[in-house]
Amino acid sequence: MPDARPNGTDLRRAILDQTRHLLVAEGYDHLSMRKIARAVGCSATSIYLHFESKDALIHALIDEGMMQLHAQLAAGRDACEPPSPVACLAAMARAYVRFGLENREYYQVMFQLHPERMARYPADNYRRARRNLELFAEVIADGVKEGVFNVENADVSAHVLWTALHGLVSLLLAERVDVKVADETFVDAAIRHALDGFRVGTPAS
Repeated sequence: MPDARPNGTDLRRAILDQTRHLLVAEGYDHLSMRKIARAVGCSATSIYLHFESKDALIHALIDEGMMQLHAQLAAGRDACEPPSPVACLAAMARAYVRFGLENREYYQVMFQLHPERMARYPADNYRRARRNLELFAEVIADGVKEGVFNVENADVSAHVLWTALHGLVSLLLAERVDVKVADETFVDAAIRHALDGFRVGTPAS
């Protein structure tokens, strides 16, 4: 009977997937290479051939999620109709919320994991992650140039918007929003109010 255990690229994928599941289910402190190996069906030594440590494995997961988020934000920006800063920023905000709700485990690993002793996130990974905020900042800056956004600093405003979107996604994932309002209408209203803070005619943010 052929060996059904994953190997090569498939093994790396299986390691990442099982780590994501275990990390969300049991937390950082209860995660070990041996536990991951048992879930995957390989030896702990096999995992070390792909990742030098538990933290390197988690960093790879965060990086993977950030790149997926970047692809969805860019797709939302490029497909917005009409192609204006207001419409594109709204499309990107909806893409962010959709990513969080459709990729719960990734989102929790990326933004809600709080281990006390995890190794510092690598600088190259951090620069890649920043591209997500830079996409928002670029569209906000375009809106300032076109006279539709009233902000003093596009980078700061991108962080402000991210804070609002993160709060929205976090509450929805935790099911802390009344079921009577937690639907697409609610999400659209939350995004609309967040963007209203940038529009001309409102105080600078």
